[in-house]
Amino acid sequence: MSKVLIVEDEVAIADLEKDYLELSGFEVEIETSGEIGLSRALSEEFDMFLLDLMLPGVDGFEICKKIREVKNTPILMVSAKKDDIDKIRGLGLGADDYITKPFSPSELVARVKAHLARYERLIGSNQPENDLIEIRGIKIDKTARRVWVNDEEKQFTTKEFDLLTFLAENPNRVFTKEELFREIWDMESIGDIATVTVHIKKIREKIEINTAKPQYIETIWGVGYRFKV
Repeated sequence: MSKVLIVEDEVAIADLEKDYLELSGFEVEIETSGEIGLSRALSEEFDMFLLDLMLPGVDGFEICKKIREVKNTPILMVSAKKDDIDKIRGLGLGADDYITKPFSPSELVARVKAHLARYERLIGSNQPENDLIEIRGIKIDKTARRVWVNDEEKQFTTKEFDLLTFLAENPNRVFTKEELFREIWDMESIGDIATVTVHIKKIREKIEINTAKPQYIETIWGVGYRFKV
């Protein structure tokens, strides 16, 4: 549920805005003081701000300016002023929209919804995609630590996943067992490098059609292993 902060000193108007937004499924908080509204806007998480311009103490322009210094949250300015200069100033300070009193509650709700939808699309487009490795039917999602072989998800232990990923990230390069042991196990283990052989065997059982004739992880006799692409 999206959370909206209304900073408005006219209680009747604030209550009207709150009622219509809540009927549309929003969670709404009201502050009638510019100072407190600014403090909450900066210290709490809201999905949108409705700012009246003419507030006692700190006005809507100043609140908008301070919010924009640290947040990209949508801001809708509300004012009885009809002068274009106020609209220009508000938008210049970073407001996303400007609505003039009196306005229809349905128009207010429509604008709030439109700006929230736009912001959510923008945030979604900026989300980094998962780091993927895709090689001949194998898909390794490094971010989620998941592996698919021909679209079938396979379960890997932590070290199996790390070993497979390391080899896939360094295709066609031969690594000795000692190199792989140092790379994957680092200082956690002191002991037999045969653990590399065991893990290679388990990985092959999950990714190869025929483990006797591996198509991905090749054994280079007398040297080590190579991920073939």
